[in-house]
Amino acid sequence: MALKKSQRSLKKWTRQKWRTPSGKKSSKTGEVYAPAAKIKRLKSTPAGRRKLAAANRKKREATAKGKQHARHGLHKKKTTRRKRK
Repeated sequence: MALKKSQRSLKKWTRQKWRTPSGKKSSKTGEVYAPAAKIKRLKSTPAGRRKLAAANRKKREATAKGKQHARHGLHKKKTTRRKRK
């Protein structure tokens, strides 16, 4: 039986290697979790490093307020989809 589109998406999402930018635990550093490939892409450019720093700042602010989830903007479809040639 073929998987539905949402099931395929979830399967792909779980296969990705997720980590923090420093590689340490988020509970210790307050950093965001993201796929390793995305972190590598963001760290490769000055604009990406600024975006990652802003996401970490938003995550730390939300954590300080007692929130479990932070809206930092790294997981939007627009930012994760690669352009096709």
